Amino acid sequence: MLLASLGAVGLAACQPLIQRVGAPGLGFNGPRLEPDALVSSDGTRLPLQVWPAVDSSGAETRPWAVIIGLHGMNDYSGGFQLPASYWAAKGVTTYAYDQRGFGRTSDRGVWGGEALMVEDLRVTTALVRARHPGATIAVVGESMGGAVAISAFASDTPPAADRVVLASPAVWGWREQGPPASAALWLVAHLDPAYRLEAPNWLARRIFASDNLDELRRMGRDRNMIFATRVDTVYGLVGLMEQAQDKIGRVRTPMLYQYGAHDEIIPKPAAFRAVRKLRPKDRSAYYATGWHLLLRDKGRQRVLDDILAYIRNPNGPLPSGAPAIPATSRLPARPGGEAKSAVQAG
Repeated sequence: MLLASLGAVGLAACQPLIQRVGAPGLGFNGPRLEPDALVSSDGTRLPLQVWPAVDSSGAETRPWAVIIGLHGMNDYSGGFQLPASYWAAKGVTTYAYDQRGFGRTSDRGVWGGEALMVEDLRVTTALVRARHPGATIAVVGESMGGAVAISAFASDTPPAADRVVLASPAVWGWREQGPPASAALWLVAHLDPAYRLEAPNWLARRIFASDNLDELRRMGRDRNMIFATRVDTVYGLVGLMEQAQDKIGRVRTPMLYQYGAHDEIIPKPAAFRAVRKLRPKDRSAYYATGWHLLLRDKGRQRVLDDILAYIRNPNGPLPSGAPAIPATSRLPARPGGEAKSAVQAG
């Protein structure tokens, strides 16, 4: 009994860390967009990058659509450099900010929490719509960013956007992890929440997020990326992914779900289970040669053009002709084997 009591006290003293609402300083005038930062509703500054729409001469022009990009786990706004540069030449402006706990934020490494990350998206969308009143506003969430988008748009007060695009969204929650892995993560997150997890070299050599090796190498050299993750941040991510899996059917904003046949990060059973919950009017696209980082893969142009087409007309055809994502794990042999060979050769 004594040991159990001491263990309970120990667990209570080592709760997973999560960011709290900030305290705005004197003179705070409310949330706003600055040239290099989003100032959120609690005064927290989140580094911001903007890629303005340009015309054929390269001059900045008024966008017909604006995309708000939500990056993935351990990434930051710079992850939208490739897709945003492409979209800019198509007349689309992209805003992407470092989500709480990532990139260049003040509490880098500490889990931001679902509620705060959702509020940041809600605030950003309102500010962007006010700045671009005539444009179609779309949120594009990659991986973890997709999970944040699902949670936000499934809420009672969804962001004021016209479209949602999920690029390989993180929907691999507690049920998908299985009891042994879930129990182990819960225990470590409560016993030693600051313990840092880092992928071993043998795993990094076997699991790839993309076939774009140049981009993967760039990410590996980027000091704004996080390579050793607090275990309580992983714990928070799994909770967010569980919510995304549960809530995806509640999203009412027109939504496109994209997934690649070569995705080695989000398992197919989890993705297919989420797809089965989509509403009849929602769309999905399954890319035979796509990996997890669909927006940065070698074949990303097909994905990026599909996003633009969907933003323009959610009921129209997708230029790639990609089929809908299967709703079952019974799949034919994985197509596009040449992409795996290219990774192995690199």
